[in-house]
Amino acid sequence: MIDYTSRIFVAGHTGLVGQAFVRRLKKDGYINLILRGHSELDLTNQQDVIHFFSQEKPDIVIICAGKVGGIYANFTFPAEFIYDNLQIQTNLIHQSYLGGVKKLVYFCSTCAYPKYADQPMVEKSLLTGSLEPTNEPYAVAKIAGLKMCQSYNCQYGTHYLTIVPTNLYGPYDNFDTQNGHVIPGMIRRLHHAKENHLPEVSVWGSGTPKREFLFVDDLVDACLFILQNNYFENQPVNVGSQQEISIKELASLISQTVGYFGKLSFDTSKPDGMPLKKVDTSKLDNLGWRASTNLASGLGLTYEWFLNNRGVLL
Repeated sequence: MIDYTSRIFVAGHTGLVGQAFVRRLKKDGYINLILRGHSELDLTNQQDVIHFFSQEKPDIVIICAGKVGGIYANFTFPAEFIYDNLQIQTNLIHQSYLGGVKKLVYFCSTCAYPKYADQPMVEKSLLTGSLEPTNEPYAVAKIAGLKMCQSYNCQYGTHYLTIVPTNLYGPYDNFDTQNGHVIPGMIRRLHHAKENHLPEVSVWGSGTPKREFLFVDDLVDACLFILQNNYFENQPVNVGSQQEISIKELASLISQTVGYFGKLSFDTSKPDGMPLKKVDTSKLDNLGWRASTNLASGLGLTYEWFLNNRGVLL
């Protein structure tokens, strides 16, 4: 069990996952959350992180910080994706060990699975094949963090848990049309098309790849379920929704959510990424946890948040 007075450091608390953790932890009554924005703490700077841990002495660390983005962002900024993520996770994991942190949650990514892994992807498939080239630098960084957690657990007896969530979406996502992930980027583009009465919107790729999407609040619920039940093994744990949908069907569903009724075209000159990404959730199924938010409901909540905050985003 996690004590409600535990000092919990949510690294990256302003982002999609971090905000969801803060909302849930506050709602559940945790009273000692440690939160720092980038202007207060540069997680890529080793000395800054050393000083922070010596001052704050967290009991639990949840690593939500990192550089993330869609195909365009990964393709355009591969150096930043590998450097920033390696620096952040290395600093946080090592200082957690030195500071005696009791529990740590690290988020890997389904990008770390081989491009042609058997579907649904089981945890043992990691490192068994070549990666999707469009996001390989990011995937390599995430794999390094996974192996770092496993190595520290093995050598030092730490309990650093690696979670592999499927594609996430929800409030506080990055709604940038080029650098964001598929759902927030599509929401913004289709909302823009609706407002400006555009007759057609072009979507990257053929529309045939299938993806599984998980509402971010469900991810937080799964992590707290694992922590509260003291489940631990030195292997990653997949978290998914068990719902898959093609990009073409997703675009249609988002169009309905937004209220855009123009034409959707698909630009086959742009990359598709992996043909299918769906995770096997047998570990969590056996523990008794399942996601509770269906895609239509989650999209509605996400679009509502976008409408209420678009003045800041635009």
